[in-house]
Amino acid sequence: MSTSDESITTIHPLRASLQGSTRVPGDKSISHRAVLFSAMAQGLSKVSGVLDSGDVQSSLAAIEQLGARVDLKKQPDGSLAGTIEGWGAAGPVQPGTPIDCGNSGTTARLLMGMLAPWDREVAITGDDSLCKRPMRRITAPLMKMGVRFVPEGADTLPLSLTGTRSLKSITYHAPMSSAQLKTAVLLAGVYAKGTTTVTEPSPSRNHTELMLPEYGIETTAVSGTASVKGPGVLKACDVAVPGDPSSAAFLACAAVLLPGSVLHIEGVSLNTARIGFVRTLEQMGATVSIRHTGAEGKEPFGTITASHTDVLRGCEIPAEKIATLVDEVPVLSLVAAFARGVTVFRGVEELRVKETDRLAAVTEGLGLLGVDAWIDGNDLFIEGQPGLRVPEGLVFDSHNDHRLAMTWALVGLTGNRPVQVANFDSVKISYPRFLQDIERLAK
Repeated sequence: MSTSDESITTIHPLRASLQGSTRVPGDKSISHRAVLFSAMAQGLSKVSGVLDSGDVQSSLAAIEQLGARVDLKKQPDGSLAGTIEGWGAAGPVQPGTPIDCGNSGTTARLLMGMLAPWDREVAITGDDSLCKRPMRRITAPLMKMGVRFVPEGADTLPLSLTGTRSLKSITYHAPMSSAQLKTAVLLAGVYAKGTTTVTEPSPSRNHTELMLPEYGIETTAVSGTASVKGPGVLKACDVAVPGDPSSAAFLACAAVLLPGSVLHIEGVSLNTARIGFVRTLEQMGATVSIRHTGAEGKEPFGTITASHTDVLRGCEIPAEKIATLVDEVPVLSLVAAFARGVTVFRGVEELRVKETDRLAAVTEGLGLLGVDAWIDGNDLFIEGQPGLRVPEGLVFDSHNDHRLAMTWALVGLTGNRPVQVANFDSVKISYPRFLQDIERLAK
């Protein structure tokens, strides 16, 4: 049982191994897109399985402020389901106040692409963390298409944008692999005359390319390149959101680390751009597998099975694979701490500009465990210690980052003694019931 006192939560070791089958909340990336694309669409979309979390609530609040009609209700499993009536060809209304995106980078960045085709002046802001995250990666290509931003050249929120009904199509060679950048440009490109294309150094998540055709917008996608042909208007559709593989990763890693565990995580998105963590666990020698059971539109889903593994080994993950597991690097780093040899994550500079500097936070947290972890250039190195024991009295700082909060919680849940995690409640950003779910599975 875990206890909380103000901002410090004490995480106690689980009383038994993880057993049985479970489901995780709806995929955060797909939930955002289901909400935002439905708001852009003409007509009434039906959505189900939507993640009820802080980030997705930011997207829901934003589209209501822009004139979409939202009627979603909480379901017994904790998800949201119902209808969203979009603004379609009429476009969004002019909001009377700035749109506050909270902690959600996805909301802020995708909104810029959504608002680009309309002659509205919209101010976008967020919490202290979001206002430190880079935005020029989005504003730069949108400016090439004709969007104006104030302050001009700003790299962070708050900022205001003014769209245009005469957007220009572009071919944009992105300097980094980013699904948010790609999506923002493609959403603007839906309304531009001609073909808008984004190329990336390596493939990022492709949910947008898979989902836009469901809304009547054809996309062309090959490895590292995606395009849309405009002008067009999204049309309402039905979307069922599968389980979030990033959330599933924490349960899978817990099962790998906790003796006696055999866990089946059902209904999870098995999009190849999202399950790099499974391949990494396989490289480490972990007993983990996937089984496809169906598809929703073009999004495959199925079951991830993970079991305790006595002997783990270090491995090297090349830079071109990082986009498929970027959100799971913290928890994979924890697994690497128990492996024999050195694990190397190549080209993980993107972790410096997440909700916090995750690279620094990972090395800091593993250092508390007595594990050698260091950064060389843009690469992260971890020297594992098989049989690692948790020292007494550890207090981990989550830096208000949901992925870090869950990672350090696993130290206590799967370890030999309790640990404390500061600001653990940041898990509400992506997996509000994480602790309850994992404690329920210990039997």
